[in-house]
Amino acid sequence: SQTHMYFLVGSNPAETKYRVLKIDRTEPKDLVIIDDKHVYTQQEVRELLGRLDLGNRTKIGQKGSSGLSRAVSAFGVVGFVRFLEGYYIVLITKRRKMADIGVMVVNGVYSYDLSHSLQYNLTVLRMPLEILKTETTHTRQESFDIFEDEGLSAQGGSGVFGICSKPYEKYVWNGKLLEAVKNTVHRDWLLYIIHGFCGQSKLLIYGRPIYVTLIARRSSKFAGTRFLKRGANCEGDVANEVETEQILYDASVMSFSAGSYSSYVQVRGSVPLYWSQDISTMMPKPPITLDQADPFAHVAALHFDQMLQRFGSPIIILNLVKEREKRKHERILSEELVAAVTYLNQFLPPEHAIIYIPWDMAKYTKSKLCNVLDRLNVIAESVVKKTGFFVNRPDSYCSILRPDEKWNELGGCVVSTGRLQTGVLRTNCVDCLDRTNTAQFMVGKCALAYQLYSLGLIDKPNLQFDTDAVRLFEELYEDHGDTLSLQYGGSQLVHRVKTYRKIAPWTQHSKDIMQTLSRYYSNAFSDADRQDSINLFLGVFKPTEGKPHLWELPTDFYLHHKNTLGLSQTRRSYTYWWTTDVLKHLPLPFDEVTCAENRRKLTVKKFHKYEEEIDIHNEFFRPYELSSFDETFCLAMTNSTRDFMPKNMGIDPSPFTVRKPDETGKSVLANKSNREETVLQRKTAASAPPPPSEEAVSSSSEDDSGTDKEDEGAVSQRSTPVKVTDTGDNTKITEFIHFLQCTLLSSGFHRFVQLGQSQHKPDKSSQQFCSKLHLDRVINLIPISSFSQDNIYEVQPPRADRKSIEIFHAHIQAGKGNMQPLGKEDFLMYREYIRNRYL
Repeated sequence: SQTHMYFLVGSNPAETKYRVLKIDRTEPKDLVIIDDKHVYTQQEVRELLGRLDLGNRTKIGQKGSSGLSRAVSAFGVVGFVRFLEGYYIVLITKRRKMADIGVMVVNGVYSYDLSHSLQYNLTVLRMPLEILKTETTHTRQESFDIFEDEGLSAQGGSGVFGICSKPYEKYVWNGKLLEAVKNTVHRDWLLYIIHGFCGQSKLLIYGRPIYVTLIARRSSKFAGTRFLKRGANCEGDVANEVETEQILYDASVMSFSAGSYSSYVQVRGSVPLYWSQDISTMMPKPPITLDQADPFAHVAALHFDQMLQRFGSPIIILNLVKEREKRKHERILSEELVAAVTYLNQFLPPEHAIIYIPWDMAKYTKSKLCNVLDRLNVIAESVVKKTGFFVNRPDSYCSILRPDEKWNELGGCVVSTGRLQTGVLRTNCVDCLDRTNTAQFMVGKCALAYQLYSLGLIDKPNLQFDTDAVRLFEELYEDHGDTLSLQYGGSQLVHRVKTYRKIAPWTQHSKDIMQTLSRYYSNAFSDADRQDSINLFLGVFKPTEGKPHLWELPTDFYLHHKNTLGLSQTRRSYTYWWTTDVLKHLPLPFDEVTCAENRRKLTVKKFHKYEEEIDIHNEFFRPYELSSFDETFCLAMTNSTRDFMPKNMGIDPSPFTVRKPDETGKSVLANKSNREETVLQRKTAASAPPPPSEEAVSSSSEDDSGTDKEDEGAVSQRSTPVKVTDTGDNTKITEFIHFLQCTLLSSGFHRFVQLGQSQHKPDKSSQQFCSKLHLDRVINLIPISSFSQDNIYEVQPPRADRKSIEIFHAHIQAGKGNMQPLGKEDFLMYREYIRNRYL
């Protein structure tokens, strides 16, 4: 018999709260979904499903095909789609953890929105509490207290505000699939997804974990494949538009409020003009054609207006297309883009004008006299100085004591809580793949140096090639480029960073040829089917009876250009081409300004402070389920120490030390005979004392300032590496280990050393060796800072506050049978526990 009714049961991660959706399929062509907006406990939902199962059996007591049966288990609902008959539900059946981005512990809870940048998320989080109180919306049906908020106003600080932002529609790929139900079901059912890339690596700085995250958001507007989507549509959306954000944070403190977080955003996208390439000629490089004349830069104005709203000013264009050609090909785009930018800049204030940087990257690559990456590094420095970057903490005191010239010239917006990025770099070539990815890597590398400097991890905002940190970042960016290239071009990157550095191995040339052939095959034979799939998934094409099928359409031009189906009644100004109020707040982006229009995009809800939804500890560590260290702490993540640092004894463990090309950690790990030495070296390097020098890790810049020798000297002074001449001499290694044990004993770490001694008891000769050592020079080190408290060698026991001491004494008295009287707050906590567990 045909099933006419479905029940979709969803739960929170702890499986203590449930919601139920009823899907009625009596009329197959209609989408009938009923959401009672009620939150069920585990016991209630079991009773509900039991009654439904009993009531839908054909005979009482009969078990079999009748009644309720589980159809599928899933992790989320992507949306609902209808073809010619009824609706289909699209579910997420597999998932994989890709990255960790902090934990919220603040005076408001917030759902991190991946369609927005970190700067936007944390800017919304810092919205004044008075505004949140006025915007609070919670109905009686969604009340957070079954006792009708009894005593909540009298408690003062027991209410917690939660914020949920409206996603940025351009980077949401299932917006059309959720359109039919977003006004019907509770917002907890709505899961917005992005498409692009997400990667994370761990940079270990003497054991301190720094997470480097790369997130690429591909635009869902005017989306498609390489030759089928070029230029822009009538609404200013360009092809292959991707927003790339690199996030850096100290993973030892995961809280967004107490931790240190930094981010930098840049954009790639096709040239914002009406242009295309005819692939019917079966040529590797089809001729570029300008489809429509646009003397008033209407399309470019719409595109840059969107960028001003989201990123602020200045908008910097890095155009990498060829300028000198025997046959005019790529230069057509440069000439039109220069004319459009020149026209639009006439009406902008000079301080907010669009900056245009043309640079023929292919020409410099062919030249033997020019270094492509050196020139790119100069451009990157100027770009980052203009836009600045985001960091959620004020400048450290050491940067005031030891000011850096480059740091003082940094742009952006300085606020009391840190720095904001204002403006963005927009990079393009013809395809926005190979050249663009290398240019973005160089800009990201420059920004990474400033981010590390702002977090107090290096002493100068410079990073040098062939260091573990840059190798890690380069691998992350190559994965990022390969993924985006596969999505748009049909193959991985053809030219990589090593290609432009001219250090690629000879085998790389054959790989490049294979990638070129793969890209050509994909563009010629499979791109049309991929484009049809994208149009169907994004809702650009909707199947309708009596109209041509998707595969019968000669072109999808009219689907992506809405002005072909009807003229707009409102005509935009040719001179005031920006949106109203955008210029008032520049250089700050309009989307991040606190105003009535932006507040309408937020949903604010009030929670009880004991509400399970805001229990960050349970949310992250999940003590209610079986978990493993590998998943919880991301042990399989790419690690600078394990995957990039050489495994030789005596190597400086700093990830900012320049290595030789044959010193990569991966090449050493490949040698099976060195596995035992590798394990032993890891143990001894982990026990090595921190460096006494005040010179932090330094790397030379790639400009022509001639500071290579100085930086080499700084690197040599950076640390005091362990030097063991003969790795096969077990006696020397044993003596060194016991030397470290003696050092730790005299420093006060008795408990940890005794644990180690119980596992590995030293012999008498090694004990005599320890007693004879003179340890004054190791213990009495010169502090790095002139302030006594600012010293990495000083260890003090933590001070307990008065409340903690009272709790400890109460615990001792309770063990003796002397119970303390319960207060009002204790009753509230117990009542909340009873409500969550049993009601």
